[in-house]
Amino acid sequence: MAAFQALPVNGVIVSGSRCLGECGNGPMVVVLPEETWYCRVHPDEVPAVVQRHIKDGQPVKVMLYRKYH
Repeated sequence: MAAFQALPVNGVIVSGSRCLGECGNGPMVVVLPEETWYCRVHPDEVPAVVQRHIKDGQPVKVMLYRKYH
């Protein structure tokens, strides 16, 4: 979560969660409101999620959690 907090974006809230039921595939990141799930996200991958998905509106396809996408 610290990696996301280090890259603030206006209008975006970063928050922790309780169990999402996918602990074996964590750390998990879910982008709302579209409910895009990313699995096994490492801190060095966070800039790609922030830039490509949150800022540019394009999910990072290679990182998507296949169970839901």
